[in-house]
Amino acid sequence: MRTTPFACLTLALLAPPALAQSTALDPHTAIYELRTYYPAPGKLAALNDRFREHTLRLFEKHGMRNVAYWNEQPKEEAPDGRVIYILAYPSREARDASWKAFSADPEWRAVASRSEADGKLVAKVDSVFMTLTDYSPLPAAVPNR
Repeated sequence: MRTTPFACLTLALLAPPALAQSTALDPHTAIYELRTYYPAPGKLAALNDRFREHTLRLFEKHGMRNVAYWNEQPKEEAPDGRVIYILAYPSREARDASWKAFSADPEWRAVASRSEADGKLVAKVDSVFMTLTDYSPLPAAVPNR
């Protein structure tokens, strides 16, 4: 079977760097998790800082693939907006194991403790589990900034 550049790019996009050699994610069978964080009042900037400076790297360390992150545009019922992101995993079992390891990681616990010294950053979290449909385009690569 011939591997196309597009297939290589897709696997590179979806495979966590730490796992790329041994466990590439198949975008057709991967489990995607859409997570929505509702920041505590006035904490959106601190929450974004924590993701930017620590969380994404720690997610990757524990086998979670960062797919994309967004800030919701502010609106009346969510004046601070929300942080919405997608993670990918090879299976639901892998997801559960990754979150368990992440939650127990001493580095994460220290980061969370420091960042929440003046109060919790997140008031509520919603989570939705998804798989690609057979008609979905594959997630596209986004150029580095």
